[in-house]
Amino acid sequence: MTPRELHDDAIVIDGLIIAKWNRELFEDMRRGGLTAANCTVSVWEGFQATVDNIVRSNALMAECRDLVRPVRTTADITRAKEEGKTGILYGFQNAHAFEDQIGYVEVFKQLGVGIVQMCYNTQNLVGTGCYERDGGLSGFGREIVAEMNRVGIMCDLSHVGETTSREVIEASEKPVCYSHCLPSGLKEHPRNKSDAELKFIADRGGFVGVTMFTPFLRAGVDATVDDYVEAIEYVMNIVGEDAIGIGTDFTQGHGQDFFEWLTHDKGYARRLTRFGEIINPEGIRTIGEFPNLTEALSRRGFSEPQVRKIMGENWVRVLRDVWGA
Repeated sequence: MTPRELHDDAIVIDGLIIAKWNRELFEDMRRGGLTAANCTVSVWEGFQATVDNIVRSNALMAECRDLVRPVRTTADITRAKEEGKTGILYGFQNAHAFEDQIGYVEVFKQLGVGIVQMCYNTQNLVGTGCYERDGGLSGFGREIVAEMNRVGIMCDLSHVGETTSREVIEASEKPVCYSHCLPSGLKEHPRNKSDAELKFIADRGGFVGVTMFTPFLRAGVDATVDDYVEAIEYVMNIVGEDAIGIGTDFTQGHGQDFFEWLTHDKGYARRLTRFGEIINPEGIRTIGEFPNLTEALSRRGFSEPQVRKIMGENWVRVLRDVWGA
């Protein structure tokens, strides 16, 4: 089987996309052979604004039903593959939308939210993000983790501080994830995870999605798809071939104003970081170039079963463990 044939046959899942929602994005997902993706519908927004985002997203998906379908269960991912569509599951990059209401967790589950990151870079009612002194998981946060376990929403720790992350991993009865991260063993950065952090989550049944966001890659803006594969291999050597997947963090279609919003606390307050130039690795600049990743993994010497696991099968298994279906 050629790398292209393997890509076309495999389940291909992107564990984090925060691109601009429109038909053009969905068309590019189909060009890239994407079976399913965790698409962000909340970062700094509160409850009402997040509901409004979901309403708009539902309307767009209804208009583009020839290209995409909603994902509530892993069976929906299988159906998307069979139908030649991309399954869209909703995810948050911040638990802020839960506000101080535990009951909102189940409401959002019923609206199709399957993955929620506990904090986005800074402090919220649940815990602490990676750009602040980490006070750990709050008492309220422990209740949120328990409720997310109960209703079947996966806890994501990608932008979360080390102490809060460790305490979520220990508190959760279901697998948790770093949906999109890179190893600090290749480049030191507040958003990257140490070898010890990667081992800790994997040893406790967790999951690691590897991102290709170039400010966090060793080669920076000069990175290629092969540099991305280097990071995948590095992480797999720590967590094993069953606990790893893809989480690109595609920001396709967004302008500088979007990144200004992301890099300020709450979207408007103090500046947290500067990304510099935003350019994806050569060879996978757009979602439509996803087949090049399968080819690069094969070229690096990954076996066909390993490529299938990395590209999507592992995501399906861990999501089934969390969602129960």
